[in-house]
Amino acid sequence: MTGGTGQLLAISDLHISYPENRALVEQMAPGSDDDWLLVAGDVAEKVDDIRWALSTLASRFRKVVWAPGNHELWTHPKDAVTLRGAARYEHLVELCRELGVTTPEDPYPVWNGPTGPVAIAPLFLLYDYSFLPAGCATKAEGLAYANETGVICSDEYLLHPDPYPSREAWCRDRVAETERRLMALDEDLPTVLVNHYPLHRHPTDVLRYPEFAMWCGTRLTADWHRRFRVTAMVYGHLHIPRTTWHEGVRFEEVSVGYPREWRTRPGAPGRLRRILPTGGQSK
Repeated sequence: MTGGTGQLLAISDLHISYPENRALVEQMAPGSDDDWLLVAGDVAEKVDDIRWALSTLASRFRKVVWAPGNHELWTHPKDAVTLRGAARYEHLVELCRELGVTTPEDPYPVWNGPTGPVAIAPLFLLYDYSFLPAGCATKAEGLAYANETGVICSDEYLLHPDPYPSREAWCRDRVAETERRLMALDEDLPTVLVNHYPLHRHPTDVLRYPEFAMWCGTRLTADWHRRFRVTAMVYGHLHIPRTTWHEGVRFEEVSVGYPREWRTRPGAPGRLRRILPTGGQSK
C-alpha cells in the first residue's frame, strides 16, 4: 500500500549549545504537513536544551523520531540533571514521550511513502571499542595508542555506564535487545535504521584521526544492513555529512556539526537530508 506525498527527512549533531546552531534549529521547517523528521542524536548536552530543540521540532513536523547520541548521555557539570548512565537515558525517553517524540523504546512506526510502507527503527546501541586502530588487538592497546596521540573522546570522562560495569557491557545488552526487536518485524517490510553511530565501520575510514573510530560503533552490527532489509542507514557522530554505499545499501551521515566545521562547507548549513522517497537535500 502506498501513502502520501510527505518526505522522510533527517538531521543529527545539532549541538545547540552553540548559538549559531540554535539559530539553525529555529529556522528548520518541513516542506509539507506530512513530513517526518529523524534526529540521529547529539541534540545537546543539557536536558533543558534537549527539551527545547525536540519540542520546537515536534511542533512543526508530523512525527519526530529520536535516537540518542553520546552528548545527550553525558552527565555534564553544567547540567541541572545529574542522572548517570541508564537512568539518564530513561529520563530522556520520558521527556520525549511527553513531547510526542518517538524513541528507541517505543514501537517502530511505519512510514507510508509513495513506494509503500517502511518501518522506521530508531536505535540506541553505543559502542564497544571493537573498531580498533591498526596494529591494536585489545581495548587496552587501543586506548594506550589514543593516549599517545592525544585523541581521547570526552565520553571517557562524561558518559557513565551505570549500572553496567562498562560502556561495552551496556552496548552488548543494547545490541542483543535491539536485534531481538528487529528480528520480530514483518520479513516483507523494508526498514530505515536510525542510530547515532554507523552500523558498519566503513564510514570511519576517512576520519582525520583513525583512532577515534573506537568511539564510533560496534562490529556486532556489521551485517545488519543486510539482515534487516535496510533501505537506508541514517547516522551522525562523525561530522562528515555524506552518502556512501556498502553492499548495495545507502548509508546517510546527516550531521550538522560545530560552527567551525559547517562554515567551511558549501551550501546553506542545517539543511535537512531527504532519506525517502529519494536521497538528497530537502526542498
